Amino acid sequence: MDTENRNRSGKRFLSTLGAGVIGSVLTLAVVVNTDLLQAETEVTAPVSTETASYNVQQTGAKTIPSLSDMVEQSSSAIVGIVNYQNANNPFSQQTESAKSGSGSGVIYKIEGDKAFIVTNNHVIEGAEKLEVSLESGETTTAKLVGKDALSDLAVLTIDAKYAKTVLEFGDSDTLRAGDEVIAIGNPLGLDFSGTVTQGIISAVNRSINVNTSAGEWEMNVIQTDAAINPGNSGGALLNAAGQVIGINSLKISESGVEGLGFAIPSNEVIPLIEEMTSNGQVERPYIGIGLANLDQVPRMYLQDLPEKVKGGVVVANIDPESAAGKAGLDVEDIITAINGTAINNSTELRKFLYSNLSVGDKATFTIYRGAEMKTIEVALTSNVSTAN
Repeated sequence: MDTENRNRSGKRFLSTLGAGVIGSVLTLAVVVNTDLLQAETEVTAPVSTETASYNVQQTGAKTIPSLSDMVEQSSSAIVGIVNYQNANNPFSQQTESAKSGSGSGVIYKIEGDKAFIVTNNHVIEGAEKLEVSLESGETTTAKLVGKDALSDLAVLTIDAKYAKTVLEFGDSDTLRAGDEVIAIGNPLGLDFSGTVTQGIISAVNRSINVNTSAGEWEMNVIQTDAAINPGNSGGALLNAAGQVIGINSLKISESGVEGLGFAIPSNEVIPLIEEMTSNGQVERPYIGIGLANLDQVPRMYLQDLPEKVKGGVVVANIDPESAAGKAGLDVEDIITAINGTAINNSTELRKFLYSNLSVGDKATFTIYRGAEMKTIEVALTSNVSTAN
């Protein structure tokens, strides 16, 4: 294959890998198969106003709520969420709203005439209508306030008249392996609403690579052996005092594997849902490119790249009006470092970009363009201003 044809083929290959990325409100997306991790999609139980109080037992200096009282009070603030999406009716040739999936949610705040619910983004993603099912058996339509695919969180509101109890957030930074936890949700749908499972914290500060609709992301999670099944997503992981210390989100689903569930820590949930409530989304730096991991691109398309370059990300497509486009980045450039920190794949790039940099910062990208190493300074813009 001559150089010109190879370059054309390489651009087509990269374009395919990066297709659909630029329109995202997020910076980049590279889809990697993560069948091992399954995000749940189904529903929880619901409702009760005032933060729950419990009958307690005294044990030495500790005050321990009665477990059954805690569960009874807490369950009333756990709701079921049904995701309805448009589907074509083959008999009438009309589009109808059909149930697509269900999950759980937690009522955490009442403000004026609204009750606020936190859930997982994957529970509500793509919904044309969201229906909330309450412990009383009542149902009502929910309004989407904000969502964020990377953190897998979303905020909904319903009329405050349906909310009788709210749950407080606890401090997830104080958790230790061995702490007792309770998961409440709707495994396998509303028929099992309000299901309670008990376990312990198996580990804190786990890092799990997950595949989201916005690309691959490394999520910080709490690991628990409390049973988490499809439908528990968005439900509460509670400590012994009845405080929400995590939002259930993932489980490892593989034959022979049991007791490996994961929840988003409350101390990460709180600032994110506050930002979503204010802005409708989470503001992050935006550069405007689609990326592919270097190891995904056949070396035949990158024959000028020095052999010593083993890791990095390839620019698959670019918005010429974006920060990256204006800075001079181009398709087929290979990013190997940002501000001197080595970048081996798209997950590392995204993590560095979102964890270490802010909108308005200038970042120095080290790239290879063919055999030549260059540095390019990029002024980071906002995903919020470029999303619409």
